[in-house]
Amino acid sequence: MTSKLVIRWNLRQLMAESGMFATTDLVEPLRQRGVDISRQMVHRVVTKAPQRINLDLLAALCDVLGCTPNDLLELRHEQTEGPRAVNDSGPGIGDLRPIRATVRRPGPVAGE
Repeated sequence: MTSKLVIRWNLRQLMAESGMFATTDLVEPLRQRGVDISRQMVHRVVTKAPQRINLDLLAALCDVLGCTPNDLLELRHEQTEGPRAVNDSGPGIGDLRPIRATVRRPGPVAGE
């Protein structure tokens, strides 16, 4: 077993604790703090952990929700299985073989 560092994005949970249940509930509070992003972008940030985040947006989210970046981003170690042996991979495609294709050209069309 090995340990893998995983980042958990807790924005939706923090929104719910603050009584915000729709992603659009963040648009106006963010705009009031100088962060003007579209409803679609807010939806993406809420529903999926961002790969990158603007520091102004992070600060505004923390201000709106009354939290810290550590509350939004939770770092955890998860146990994962180590690499599996090649022969231990379970059912595979080892016995499958490609089927030779036969290309047939269309014959002459009747009446030509």
